[in-house]
Amino acid sequence: MTSPITTSALEPSSTTGPNLENVLYEKKGLIAYVTVDRPKVLNALNTSTWADLKAAFEDAKADTSVRGVILTGTGDKAFIAGADIGELAHLNAYEAEESSRFGQGVLDLIENLGKPVIAAINGFALGGGCETAMACTMRISVEHARFGQPEVKLGLLPGGGGTQRLPRLVGKGRALQLILTGETISAQEAYRIGLVNEVVSADSLIGRAETILKQVAANAPIAVKFSLDAANKGMETSQSAGLALEAAYFGICAASEDKMEGTSAFLEKRAPEFRGR
Repeated sequence: MTSPITTSALEPSSTTGPNLENVLYEKKGLIAYVTVDRPKVLNALNTSTWADLKAAFEDAKADTSVRGVILTGTGDKAFIAGADIGELAHLNAYEAEESSRFGQGVLDLIENLGKPVIAAINGFALGGGCETAMACTMRISVEHARFGQPEVKLGLLPGGGGTQRLPRLVGKGRALQLILTGETISAQEAYRIGLVNEVVSADSLIGRAETILKQVAANAPIAVKFSLDAANKGMETSQSAGLALEAAYFGICAASEDKMEGTSAFLEKRAPEFRGR
């Protein structure tokens, strides 16, 4: 039997997940914290780090006690500065395509986790770092962060979803300007064009992400899951097909115990106790 979500469930009660080499992973209360931990190379992504991210997010997805994830990087210079160029330089065409597909799969996992993932962007978010942030549900940035897709400067194009997610977030014209010039932009410009949700001071970054996730966690888990799924799948199809999917999910939620609890609590003027079913 699933326990109702209470205030005490939101308080820190630390547990750990899989043992990882390049990623720190910890669960406190209803939030999982995933931190890319390669500060000497500005948290650059190599094969091992991609595998660690996959393992961490698979654990967060499977753990029903986790209601949201905060993804960040170690230090105050970089969220994820991009791909590990030392590794990338030695890939042949076949290996590069396989690497791209694996990274895309990890980011698809993050985007379709069924739970909100907030990118707490504490510095450079370039190349694969920008792509990783874009796969998250929301992006909160510090004031000194920089964003961009500079792959063309290396004779490449974005390979982790940048050519697909960036136009969907900021529009085709602005996205192509960033991709084709390889320029980097400030956090303030990223906010202006809709690439990030909020810009905050460094000392309030994680706290702000936690506040948002706790707001989400107070709501019905089923409604949150299907809202995410409807929005993500709706972006890949026509509006009419998206509306049909929305109506179907609305019906599923209407048959849930959480809907009965939510409407009853509203009518009885009390706080709901959702059980996630």
